[in-house]
Amino acid sequence: MGSKYTKRYSDEYKRDAIELVRSSGRTVTDVARELGISSESLRGWVKKARAAEAAGSAGPAGVSADARDEELKRLRKLTLEQAKTIEILKKATAFFAKETDR
Repeated sequence: MGSKYTKRYSDEYKRDAIELVRSSGRTVTDVARELGISSESLRGWVKKARAAEAAGSAGPAGVSADARDEELKRLRKLTLEQAKTIEILKKATAFFAKETDR
């Protein structure tokens, strides 16, 4: 069990903090001070993200290429299904609009 002073940060918060370090050109210490977090924590997050990128196992968001590909495939399939559903609903709307005009 962690210390009562240990804070837990979400993965999204960590990614945003890492991106702020990379994009701002400021030091890790400056960014950490601005965010109100430990500079050592932020430095560790940045180091871990760089190591993951160097290994090629994860992108800047910490997601592997295979996971991104699977997610993209799933989202494309979902988009196609939704496009078909929308087309059916458009046809049904036109049909019922004609029926109510009689």
